[in-house]
Amino acid sequence: MRWWALGAVTLGTFMTYLDNNVGNVALPTIQRELGLTISGLEWIVSSYILVFAGLMLAGGRLADVFGARRVFLAGLAVFTASSLAAGLATSGTMLIAARAVQGVGAALLTPTALALISQIFPEPGERGRAVGIWSAAGALSMALGPFAGGFISENLHWGWIYLINVPLGLVTFGLALWAIRPDFTRVRRSLDLPGLATSAIALFALTYALIEGGGAGWTSPEILASFGVFAAAGVAFVLVESRAAEPMIVVSLFRSRVFTGGLLTSGIWSFGVFGIYFFSALWLQNVLGFSPTEAGAAFVPMALVMGVVAILSQRVSAAIGIGRTVALGMALMGTAVYLISGVGADGGYADVAPWFVLYGLGGGLLVPLTAAVLNGMPKGRTGVASGMLNVSREVFGLLGITVLGAILSSSQSGSDRPPLLAFLDAYQFTLVIAAVVVVAAIPVALYSLRVSRTPDEVQAATPETVGSSN
Repeated sequence: MRWWALGAVTLGTFMTYLDNNVGNVALPTIQRELGLTISGLEWIVSSYILVFAGLMLAGGRLADVFGARRVFLAGLAVFTASSLAAGLATSGTMLIAARAVQGVGAALLTPTALALISQIFPEPGERGRAVGIWSAAGALSMALGPFAGGFISENLHWGWIYLINVPLGLVTFGLALWAIRPDFTRVRRSLDLPGLATSAIALFALTYALIEGGGAGWTSPEILASFGVFAAAGVAFVLVESRAAEPMIVVSLFRSRVFTGGLLTSGIWSFGVFGIYFFSALWLQNVLGFSPTEAGAAFVPMALVMGVVAILSQRVSAAIGIGRTVALGMALMGTAVYLISGVGADGGYADVAPWFVLYGLGGGLLVPLTAAVLNGMPKGRTGVASGMLNVSREVFGLLGITVLGAILSSSQSGSDRPPLLAFLDAYQFTLVIAAVVVVAAIPVALYSLRVSRTPDEVQAATPETVGSSN
């Protein structure tokens, strides 16, 4: 029964990953059919990530309050219904709104998935294998998603990239109802609404400023006001959290070297990768001349390699250590991103494929990072800890899309070359920056993910009085 439960959890996560990967390859088609600008495309992606990241800590807290199973099922229901709305959208505004509601569902699904794995597999060794399978499913979505998205956008209406979630969601809901029966202990009594509100306002203001800054002007009143709102809300969030009896962010967890370093490493990776994925579909199709299906197929070998390595990564980390394994993965990914930047306008699949595969090899080695963070958490903290881990990925990923997007747009607009060549130059420059960012995570991983933890760090990760009744 436990492995059926893992199957349900994995399918739920697979849905959210598939949704993002399907959509990226279809972006050029959506742009043409709905008449959207680059800014509009960014909002299709960012509206989802914005709500996802802004509410994910609340999702982790709800899992602690009401039980991970209930929150997981609620997230499935919201995500499936909003996928139907996204698939039937007839304008950019409708699609962006539906994507934002999808973010609500994903914010309930993702942190509870990791919390459920921790509950279903309490033994660290088994949990590591379960996380490996769960991560491999995410990699599989990276193989199926782009290819399915390319095929759909080339042969069917683009709305089917979201409608395919509906039958998948219904099957997952039924399996979860039958297989997932974990016990839980009520450890929280409030949701820290002031913390939720201030963090969400800060994220929205920052995202708006970064996405619209290039078009409106970085010194325009609305952009400066957005940055001001971000700063004010950020300060308010820190003050609220420092005084709350049951804060959204449990400060004591950050005393753990593994937890803090794991969040930072995961975030740095997301910063570089999310931006790359967003613009790669445009690059492959608009510059290299790939069809949507060919562009999707280009990602398949990379994702398959990532999935296989994800399952084997526990053995690698057992042999050389978690820190070295994650650092090696970051080095391989950074190298691959840098080498992709050297592919010119006359490049073909043979020029792209080796570096995509190298990237997949490195990405699969990051799985032990998630297991290391979860294994270091006390039982009553798995919901909020998994929420914080995913928030680091989504917030840094959001910054990756917006910051790298702003750099690309600025570089492209300042060029006097033809539009496609100007985009290529800007894209290559942005890839170099992303590669440097990814490589910067290597020393962080080597320091923070060392094999052993000191007694002080172990004590720091134990439950204190912050909203816990264990």
